[in-house]
Amino acid sequence: MTKVYDTMKLRSYYSNTYIPYTQRDIEKGNRGKKGSSVPWGKIFIMVVALAVLVAAVAVTFIFVDWQTSLIVLAVLVPIYVLLYFYRFLYIVVKTAPRDIKALYCYVKILRLTNNFSKRDMTMPDIFHENVKRHPNKPCFLFEDETWTFKQVEDFSLRVSAVLKAQGVKKGDTVGVMASNYPEMPSIWLGIARVGGISPLINTNQTGNTLLHSINVAKCDVLIYGSEFETAMDEVRKDLSPSLRLFKFTRRPLNTSSDSVKVAESPTDFTHLLETTAPAPWAKAESEGFNGRLLYIYTSGTTGLPKAAVISSSRMCFMASGVHFLGSLNKNDVIYCPMPLYHSAGGVISVGQAFIFGCTVALRIKFSATAYFPDCIKFKATAAHYIGEMCRYILATPTAATDRQHKVRTVYGNGMRPTVWNEFIKRFGIKKVVEFYGATEGNANILNIDNKPGAIGFVSRIVPAVYPIAIIKVDEDTGEPIRNSKGLCQLAKAHEPGVFIGKIKPDNPARAFLGYVSKEDSEKKIVRDVFSRGDSAFISGDILISDELGYLYFRDRTGDTFRWRGENVSTTEVEAAISRVADQRDAVVFGVEIPNNEGRAGMCGIVDTDSSLDLDKLATDMAKDLPKYARPVFIRIMKSMDMTATFKIRKVDLQKEGFNPSTIADKLYYFDPKLNKYVSLGPEEYEKINSGQIRL
Repeated sequence: MTKVYDTMKLRSYYSNTYIPYTQRDIEKGNRGKKGSSVPWGKIFIMVVALAVLVAAVAVTFIFVDWQTSLIVLAVLVPIYVLLYFYRFLYIVVKTAPRDIKALYCYVKILRLTNNFSKRDMTMPDIFHENVKRHPNKPCFLFEDETWTFKQVEDFSLRVSAVLKAQGVKKGDTVGVMASNYPEMPSIWLGIARVGGISPLINTNQTGNTLLHSINVAKCDVLIYGSEFETAMDEVRKDLSPSLRLFKFTRRPLNTSSDSVKVAESPTDFTHLLETTAPAPWAKAESEGFNGRLLYIYTSGTTGLPKAAVISSSRMCFMASGVHFLGSLNKNDVIYCPMPLYHSAGGVISVGQAFIFGCTVALRIKFSATAYFPDCIKFKATAAHYIGEMCRYILATPTAATDRQHKVRTVYGNGMRPTVWNEFIKRFGIKKVVEFYGATEGNANILNIDNKPGAIGFVSRIVPAVYPIAIIKVDEDTGEPIRNSKGLCQLAKAHEPGVFIGKIKPDNPARAFLGYVSKEDSEKKIVRDVFSRGDSAFISGDILISDELGYLYFRDRTGDTFRWRGENVSTTEVEAAISRVADQRDAVVFGVEIPNNEGRAGMCGIVDTDSSLDLDKLATDMAKDLPKYARPVFIRIMKSMDMTATFKIRKVDLQKEGFNPSTIADKLYYFDPKLNKYVSLGPEEYEKINSGQIRL
């Protein structure tokens, strides 16, 4: 049976206002019955008012004349419309400019991609168009180096020549594990030209996770940077004997004919590049515009990483969406400290160079203190962020460089709304382009008009036109809630629902490529969505919309837990705690207590210098969070394990629970009698489990 939740007003950290939301009783077959969401009262009043309007016109027509009846009609119809549709008209006036702009940009995206599709161009072919237009324009800036478009293509042509000489052919899988230097995307560009598919290996991976990533992609060849030789040595003995490994050592290529070089081994990829002439340019021997180009791995916050398929068409849609809707242009210099093995940096930001001819400034690893100084150094006009980066940057001491940069636009995903306004105010950013979308998904949304906290929008005027939707789901299981016909239901304003992208296999823009594993792909598809036989990609992310259609991230399915009969959003609590604790890293999850229903909230919070005031934390949390959402347990940590995209790994913390005998960190629990957090030791732990201490 579907759960019924009371209407609640939770403090939304998305906009620092109260957003009411309701999950109504939508059990199978209840529509139109008591407790349903059909507004029969309003409908009755509208029918009566319409009847009065018709009667007034009829009376004047019969007893006066037809001209007077027309005047009455002309007066009453606008009044009727204003009285009963004023709210919709207000929404139309407020959102029409936004929707029209989005539609115009979407048409530009379709024109661009249709042009590439008709000529069946893949990324090396698209990039070549930019090389012809401006061969000497900077493509990548890195440290003190400048790589022009021609230099990038020449390097990639050497890669193509080496791989062809090594027998790599169309359809082969050539993994790339390299750092954020210009050679990394240049290598996979060369692989794509000979028809290979490039899994971009997460450079933080080691051991079984690295082994899994290589195997799940079924790599035939792997090119790895010499900086990762230790990691490769650890798994070398477990790799398939058929896998060929090539080590790339970053150095200026010495390609002079009179230079005699001795290779470290036959698998020295740098030596092969130096001793092999570039292949002549030719159209890519690939699977075409809609064929496989890259495999991008999910972050692996839970479970082992999955390899998502990226085609040239998918890369174009992702990059062009940010480009057009984010008001970027070909003259922009874009600062990107993001890992190039993920879709954010390696597809969206690299795509700005490869597709639109922008200049992209790269950095090996993100640094909060170097972010805006780097923007000044590279004369960046736009910059990329992700995850918690903006919070880390905001936590740095104020400096003269805060406003000496030329960055007008920042784009990315995951900026917490609690730091949004402070960030743009301190650093003088004119526009924040927050976007949302899964690497493996088939749809993305974008905030195009600086709405604080919003990750995108859906039109309230013509919602059916959009390829995305928010549907009602059971927040515990993540399963869609269906109506009496067995179809999914759209979530209303202020009602949480899961983000879906409608699948149309014959439309490259709406096709779902999923993962390399067909089994994993099938798990991300929901069928019989709005009509029998249709399907959609289901993200698993819970979003909520406001009256104007702006969408806000709420939680991931499974990250919400119940305590004291209420749903607790971990994301909301994390944001609130981080805000009142001077932007410290915080992770929230639910833990089980014997003989207690649901899960009690627990928060792991980083305190490196023992400066956290727990009494003040408790007081400040009480101002922002309802009682049931405040963590029962606190775990003080020196550091927190995160993914490369700043997603906190909470699975292990959740398994460890609140047992002081197995946890070295300091633990505290909230004593309701003292109204404060007190130390949690073995004795208190036993009393909590036995019920002697009631929480």
